[in-house]
Amino acid sequence: MTDSFSNKRDVNELGEFGLIDHLTKEFTTNNPSTILGIGDDAAVIDQGDHLTVISTDMLVEGIHFDMMYTPLKHLGYKSVVVNLSDIYAMNAVPEQITYSLAISNRFSVDALEELYAGIFEACKMYNIDLVGGDTTSSPKGMTISVTAVGKTTKEKIAYRGGAKPGDILCVTGNLGAAYLGLQMLEREKQIYLSNPGIQPDFENQDYVIGRMLKPEAGKAAIEYFDKVNMKPTSMIDISDGLASDLFHICKQSGVGAYVEEGKVPMHPDTETLALKFNLDPITCALNGGEDYELLFTIAEKDLEKVKFMPGVFLIGEIIQASDGIKLHTTGGNIHDIKAQGWNHFDADEDKAAKQN
Repeated sequence: MTDSFSNKRDVNELGEFGLIDHLTKEFTTNNPSTILGIGDDAAVIDQGDHLTVISTDMLVEGIHFDMMYTPLKHLGYKSVVVNLSDIYAMNAVPEQITYSLAISNRFSVDALEELYAGIFEACKMYNIDLVGGDTTSSPKGMTISVTAVGKTTKEKIAYRGGAKPGDILCVTGNLGAAYLGLQMLEREKQIYLSNPGIQPDFENQDYVIGRMLKPEAGKAAIEYFDKVNMKPTSMIDISDGLASDLFHICKQSGVGAYVEEGKVPMHPDTETLALKFNLDPITCALNGGEDYELLFTIAEKDLEKVKFMPGVFLIGEIIQASDGIKLHTTGGNIHDIKAQGWNHFDADEDKAAKQN
């Protein structure tokens, strides 16, 4: 049979977000309850007295996770958390998830019990309910699809598109650790494949490996915003890397930004391991991805409130779009920031850059 789709346009030419824009450009919303569809961390639906926020994510074995070094319990936990992160990025509180799973016959009941133990732990940690899903067979490997549902109000909802020049750029925690954890795991995988008799040596890098295999979502930040009655002017979760996700905020808001290199938070283990792998630490922090911290902007009037926010770092400022998106280095130079995060459609080449 002839493949009628051969020799056609390559999806890599557009990238993930370009492809989404291309495929959905003819779609319009028909229902007045649809406040926001495609284009942010989650969709927003008006329910009258509150807003329902919905996000969905898919994880494919061999693209987003590797069974050679991903414990199934960790995978179950992480697959939930990465979806909850999108809900928190809207300044909303997640309440329910659905969980769909396609598996090949290599997965036993015992293996799936391990996966669901991780799902259970995430639901307990974040006080959410598993309310449905689907399970089916797959010719190869495992594919996971999770949909998260949350709630907020019109007064609290935060979008990517609200940043204004003069706003302060903030992040909820340190960056780059997950990327270095992935490098460590990939290194040990290759050593094992070359010589299965050698036991892995993770050099006591529990922190960076933990950030990769078992991330946490920004629940504490959303609770703090509510406590001090503050709303970010824009917000996004850092899944594709600080640089890429900052570009999303700037594009949606029609602004530029600058980041001060010396203020980008990194854990000491991240910096040490980056240098050991002959990598530039700031490059890892900017482009690594899978940190699942919250990147947000605040109006200057809220600066005092943010100063007392636990674990938050002020890393830069929003500027005019004409001034671009810049990195102010510790050496006094100014460079253009380029978004070099994960490309979902070039996974073989980019796997070492990001797994989700």
